[in-house]
Amino acid sequence: MYALSRNIREAQAQGGATLMVDLLPEHTLARVRQGLARGRGAKSWSSFLGSVLGLKGVRGALLRECAPAAVWSDTDALAETIKALPIPLGPARPLAEAISTAGGVALSSVGDDLQCRALPGVFCAGEMLDWEAPTGGYLLTAVMASGRHAGQGVVAYAGRT
Repeated sequence: MYALSRNIREAQAQGGATLMVDLLPEHTLARVRQGLARGRGAKSWSSFLGSVLGLKGVRGALLRECAPAAVWSDTDALAETIKALPIPLGPARPLAEAISTAGGVALSSVGDDLQCRALPGVFCAGEMLDWEAPTGGYLLTAVMASGRHAGQGVVAYAGRT
C-alpha cells in the first residue's frame, strides 16, 4: 500500500480512488467461476466459499463487507468481484493523526549536501524533504542517515564561510 500512496493521493485529488483487489490471485477467473457453478446448496456463503475456493478469513470478510449486494445472486458477477473487488478509498486522515506525511522541500531544490539552493546555509533532512519513505524502522534509518548527511554538509559549509 505504501508504494501506491502517491498514486492514491493523486487519484483522490482528481475526485476519488478505488483499489481493485484480487481476493484469489492463486486462481484464474475460470477456476473461480467453475467453483461457484457447483452451487452452495444449504451452505452459508462463508462456508461454501471457504470449502470450494479457500476464500475465508480476512479475504472472506473483505468480500462480505465490500461486494455490492447484487453480485450475490449472480455467480458470474460474484466471480468477477472476487477477482477484482472494488474498495473505495476515502480521503487521507488529518495531518495530526499521521505517522508520516508526504510533501515537503522538493529534492530538486536542494544540493547534494541537502542545502537549499534558494537559501544558502539552510539544510533539510528527513521528513522535511518530499519523498515517499516507508514507515517504521526504515523511515527512522532514512531520517537519521539524511540528518547525518545534512550535518556533514553544515560542517563543510561552516568551514567555507
